[in-house]
Parts: sequence; C-alpha cells; structure tokens
Amino acid sequence: MIKQLKLKNYILIDELIANFDNGLNIITGETGAGKSILINAIDLAFASRVSKEVIKTGNEKAIIELVIENKNHDLTKFFENNGIDNWGSELVITKEITQNAVRSRINGTLVNTELLRSLRALFIDIHSQHQTYTFMMPKHHISLLDSYGKDAYGAKLSEYKQLYVEYQELLLKLENAKKSAGASEAQLEFLKFQINEIESAEIKSQTEDEELNSELEVLENTEKLKELTGAAYWTLNGDDGSIIEALNKIKANVSKAAAFDNKLLNIEQAIIDASETLREAGTDLNYYSQNLENDTERLNQIQERLFLLDKLKRKYGGSLEEVLSTYERLSGELSGIEFSTQNIEELETRTAHARKELEERADVISSYRKDFAKVLSVQIQDKLALLELPKSRFEISVKDKELGADGADEVEFLISTNVSEDLKSLAKVASGGEISRVMLAIKTIFAENDEIDTVIFDEIDTGISGKASQSVADEIVSLSKYHQIILITHQAIIASKSDKHFYVRKSQTDETKVEVYVLTGDNKIKALAELAGGEINEQSIEFARSLVG
Repeated sequence: MIKQLKLKNYILIDELIANFDNGLNIITGETGAGKSILINAIDLAFASRVSKEVIKTGNEKAIIELVIENKNHDLTKFFENNGIDNWGSELVITKEITQNAVRSRINGTLVNTELLRSLRALFIDIHSQHQTYTFMMPKHHISLLDSYGKDAYGAKLSEYKQLYVEYQELLLKLENAKKSAGASEAQLEFLKFQINEIESAEIKSQTEDEELNSELEVLENTEKLKELTGAAYWTLNGDDGSIIEALNKIKANVSKAAAFDNKLLNIEQAIIDASETLREAGTDLNYYSQNLENDTERLNQIQERLFLLDKLKRKYGGSLEEVLSTYERLSGELSGIEFSTQNIEELETRTAHARKELEERADVISSYRKDFAKVLSVQIQDKLALLELPKSRFEISVKDKELGADGADEVEFLISTNVSEDLKSLAKVASGGEISRVMLAIKTIFAENDEIDTVIFDEIDTGISGKASQSVADEIVSLSKYHQIILITHQAIIASKSDKHFYVRKSQTDETKVEVYVLTGDNKIKALAELAGGEINEQSIEFARSLVG
C-alpha cells in the first residue's frame, strides 16, 4: 500500500508530506482547491513522461517521492535482476523533474520506465475520468473480460497471440513467394543477363579499377619516366662532377679533420651514411630506368579492362563496390524466385495448418469468454442493484468475428438502466450518475479478484446523491476491507466513512499555495457539514454528526 507521498516544489506546493493509512483515505476540499494534485503526483511517480510545467514557478526542480509498504509481493528476484537494493518491506520511488531531464529511482537506484510500469501493475490502480471514457469504449471491453478471466485462460490467450504473430509472418512469406514466382519469363531472363554480365567480368576486388589506373599512368609515361630517372642517376653517380663524387671529397676532408678532433667523428659517419644511402638510391634509379619498357600490349589490355569496368559502373553503380553489391542483391532475387516456386506449396501447407490451429484455439478461448461473460454480467448486475440501480440489466455480448490478434470474438458491454429500454452499448449511457456506478461496479469486482494493493478513485461519485450516495459509500467501505482506497469525493455521506480524512485548501496571498491537512474530531465534522450543506451551521453540523455516528 501507499504509505507516504512527499512533494517538493510541485505545481503550487512548496513542500508536503501525506501519510496514508490502511482502509479508506478520503480527500476533500473546495472546487478548484487542487485535490487531484495528490492523485496526479502518485500517477506521475510511475509515469514515463512528466512535463517540466509541474515545477513550481521560481524553482529549478520538483521532486515526487512515494513510499510503498509491500506485504503481498515477493520482489527479491526483481531487485536482484535489476541491481536495486532490497529494503525489505519498504519501497521508495523517487521522481526528480528538472527543466532538462526526468530521473526516476527505486530505492535510490536509477531505473527506466519499463520497471516503473511493472511495479505500477502490482501496487496501484487509478480510476480517473479518462479511464471512465476508456472503459466505455467497446474496443476495450474484450481486454477487460480477458483480464477478469486471466487465471482461467490467460496462458491460452498468450499462446494464441504468439501463434497469430507466426501465422501473419507465414502469410507475408507466402504473399512474397507468390509475387516472386509470378515474375514473367522476360523478367527472369533479364535478371539472369544482369547477373551473368557482372559475373563474367570477374572483378578481382573493389579497388581493381584504381590499381589499373595507376598502372596505366606508368605505361603512358614510360619515356618521360626513363628520361627523368636516368638524369637523376647521372646526377647522383655520373663520371664527372656527380653528387657521390662530391661527397667522397667532403668525406676525405672531414676524415682528415677528425684525426685532429674526434668531435667530428659523428659528422664523418653521417657523411658516410649519406653517401651509402645515395649510392643505393642511384643503383635503384638505374635499375628502374633500364627496365622500363613500352608495353603496348599491356597498355591496350588495361584500357579495354577499364572500359569494361566503367561500363559496369555506369549500369550498376558508381563504384566497383556498388557493382558487387548489386550483384549480391540480384543473385539473392534470383535465388528467391527459384526458391519461391518450390516453396509456395510448403508455405501453403504450413499456413493452412497454422490457420486451423488458430481456429481451434480461438474456439476454446471463445468458449471461456462466453462462460466468464455470463458470470461477470451477473456480478456487475448484482453490484448495480446494490448501488441503487435495481432495475438495471447488464449483459456482456460475445459475438463471432473474423480471426484476429485477440481471437475470433467481438465483445461489448451492454446495459439498460430502465425497464422500458432495451439493452444498448455502455458507451450510450447518458446519465453521469449511472456511468459512475457502472464504473464503480466494474472496478470493485476487478479489485476483489486481483492482488493490487491500492485502488484510487478520482471523483467516482460524479452525478449521484441521496440514497445512491449511501450505496456507493457502503460499496467503497466494503472494498476498503481488502484494499487500501484513496478517494476524492464531494459527497459528505461517502467522506464520513473515511479511516483518514485529508482536506485540501488553496490560499492566495502574495502567491497561490495548496496545503493539505488531516482532519479529525470537530474539524472533520465541520468539513462534512460544509460538504453536506454548502455552509457550516447548526443544521449541517447536526447532520454531519449523524453521519459519523
């Protein structure tokens, strides 16, 4: 259950600590006082997205901290698998909202949204006006029924859904196979021609054209290269006035000088090394120059090869890498077509088998749904009678439909709140009070059958009064024996049943503030009197005392 809610710099709240108890926690206050702020904060503690607008004006960050007392769920593996400290029965969720980021922590460890969602499903169920709208829409009714019957057929439904995904994949493969196999003879021949044209070129590498262009550059400039390298050789190592000859003279002089001063020995060695390096370079230049030949045949071969490669690049990509990539793609297409022709029959068999298995599983699930629809319909109708709708009829319709991701059933909640009216879609119920009681009936039945610790109602009593309010109050009290309830109400009768009563007040001086007080004794009586009569007087006080008993 929710043990404590701490807020700091959140919307209109500077700092707040609300300690919740077991049983029924009621929140009241004037219209517009900010009662929903508490509910929203609890919701946001588990949310994936939080707007920076919740940061109180003038502050850099807002903090939401939720302390949960865990008595019903073994979270040992959850903590171990996610590297979260296990604090025993206490669980602390912290949300820090800044202008640039939102950080969530569980027991001090940073966590992602997925982990928060998994905890939310265990600990809280919030019923808001938005959820009322969701419950009324027929497209959500099948998931509600499945949630009710999850213990009986939830595993079967999960298996069905997995098989349906596999079935859809088979259908897609079959469709693609048929498309591929349907290619015309001309298309196949053209595909084979393209593959053969690239294949017959026998491209050696992705850089073959670059290597050939380098070789072509040499062959086209053979004479110039012989002239330049020959001249360089004679300059280095010619008979008269060469660089080597000059270095020999320099070396001789330095060697004589080094005999007088050994500091010149390093210079002498450097000149010797330079002379040897240049002598080797000269030898290499001479060898290179002597072995250069005008190879017209090789020149023509390279030009023809480059012409072929350029042709392929123009047709199949701007580079040899792209040409080879196109070859792989075209080969894959051809293999796919050839395989598809052989594979269609196998795929058709597998698809038919999967379809038959889906239909059989869907029939089993449908049978479960129809049985549980009857049980749930009776339970909801009984609850509605307790909630002062004794003439109402409630029925969950389960009709056949085309096989889909959730089976072969179309589920819709139908209701009639008057004897003279036929059953019609829940979405067409007009009265706000009737909608509230239908939602309460559904929520209480689901809450009685699940292990969620805390059920939160945001103004479930909209549109009801008098005897209906007493019935709603009794139902909520009954539910609070099994779950912690946090409830915002405008009804004195409902508020009077609280185990703990929070009063929300908005004050406006230099700035607007929202403050929360716990009411007991006379303060609680006064709040109930104000709820009942709109003002505090002797008559409303007396009525409030009668409610508390």
